[in-house]
Amino acid sequence: MGVRMGTAAGRWVLLATVLGSSLVMLDGTVVNVALESIGRELRADFAGLQWIVNAYTLALAALILLGGALGDRFGRRRVFMFGVAWFAAASLLCALAPTAELLAGARALQGIGGALLTPGSLAMIAATFDSADRSRAVGAWSAWGGIAGAVGPFVGGWLVEWNWRFVFLLNLPLAIVVMVVAHLHVPESRDPDTVRGFDVSGTVVGASGLGVLTYGLIAAGGRGFDGLVWALVVAGLALLALFLVIERRSPHPLVPLDLFANRTFSAVNGVTFAVYAALGVFFFLLVLQLQVVAGFSPIAAGTALLPVTAVMLLLSSRTGALADRIGARIPLTVGPLVAATGLLLVTRVGPDASYVTTVLPAVLVFGLGLSLTVAPLTATVLGSAESRHAGIASGVNNAVARAAGLLSVAVIPVVAGLSGRAYADAALMADGFRMAMRICAGLLAVGAVLAFLLIRTPRRAPSAVPGTAAAGTAGPVGAAAAGAESGAGAPDGAAVGAAAAGVGAGVGAPGTGAPAAAAAADDLDLAQCLHCGVTGPQLHPGQITPAEAPPAAR
Repeated sequence: MGVRMGTAAGRWVLLATVLGSSLVMLDGTVVNVALESIGRELRADFAGLQWIVNAYTLALAALILLGGALGDRFGRRRVFMFGVAWFAAASLLCALAPTAELLAGARALQGIGGALLTPGSLAMIAATFDSADRSRAVGAWSAWGGIAGAVGPFVGGWLVEWNWRFVFLLNLPLAIVVMVVAHLHVPESRDPDTVRGFDVSGTVVGASGLGVLTYGLIAAGGRGFDGLVWALVVAGLALLALFLVIERRSPHPLVPLDLFANRTFSAVNGVTFAVYAALGVFFFLLVLQLQVVAGFSPIAAGTALLPVTAVMLLLSSRTGALADRIGARIPLTVGPLVAATGLLLVTRVGPDASYVTTVLPAVLVFGLGLSLTVAPLTATVLGSAESRHAGIASGVNNAVARAAGLLSVAVIPVVAGLSGRAYADAALMADGFRMAMRICAGLLAVGAVLAFLLIRTPRRAPSAVPGTAAAGTAGPVGAAAAGAESGAGAPDGAAVGAAAAGVGAGVGAPGTGAPAAAAAADDLDLAQCLHCGVTGPQLHPGQITPAEAPPAAR
């Protein structure tokens, strides 16, 4: 029997896992608020700021699936604690970095640590808690992680008012607490049925492809698309093509390509890419626009982002329930269009902009659009996959979201004319920001069209839902629970809230074994978890590497 909610043992496990995952969640949001101060002190150009964001995202997106597999194989607590220690050491390097280049390198190291610790935080909960309380524990972990994401920009702004280096130094005491609590109170667990190999070649080639492509796209901002830039872009695309070949032939692929034979899975990942590409650029540029053009202080700029995450936390479980009733097609069509409206409204932000009349309406509309999108998106991803692939399906979807943010932050500012020291020139920054927001609004519209044309998910029959628990059952902030229905009979297997949807939350890739995930899957509808999907969609805690290679990979 595992630990129970409400006991001292349960509270210690939650403390370690919530604080651990919050390190990654906070760093994914607070650094954007510090970019203007970092650029000014380190005399970085716009490409330098892009790399400070993208180096972290690149490592996290490329390695998060591997991090979950390592935890399954070598012990989730061990890999989790190693990731926390690595993350803390990299944070110290970030705080001490004397140049933008060294800061970007330290941020890449941070991303490696995040990829190791994030999957373990959710996996340890699913493996440690008793089956009767597992869904409540995952719900509490999800909601508290969302709260960390919501307060991150505010905390970042407050720290930047002192010195931007404190943004990174804050991680050190938190990491020490996490490691002590995990060592003393979290039992070790691993998956005895996990495959005995790792897709190392696929990981290396995939990460290299993303890195080279990103380098080429960012370099285009300073030198245009000359011969070297085109060579880098072509080389990056060639490496990504090679990655697909490796995945097709690998006996234990990082990304089982047979998942994409399902039309709904492919379509919803296309929607994911469009939505999170826009989301990445929005958070990257808005805080710069507010500080450079509108004259906001760092803390005011960080606080301006709170409504987005607050609205998502308040409405995520409700929009998940709505998708269960009416199907995901309408929310996934309307949501991106509403978010696009918010981006068009935010183009009104200019010199001396009023927060109440200019910024607040835009971020509220944008947050409402994301709230209509993220929970139905996640449920559709999981409903389109077989239950044995639920973990890897949600992990792939999360990686797609992170890769979308990586590439969009590399290319959209270049297309919008933001390069060199443009972020220090109010007029250039304002023009580039407006163009970038229009491009992002167009991406969201593309996502809406894809959803409308390609996604077909039926309403859940009332008889298929045994009942739902009221929000608030998972700790102080709670999570709604619901029964699950099988995907059998749904077009492309895409029944929203299918049994594969199980449990999920947070920002990391899944990493727990199938038995624990199966037990949890009977208790909680993933689409109705309270969640803030700013850095990535909710995730299922299923095994991230199939126990048996799919036919296409044999």
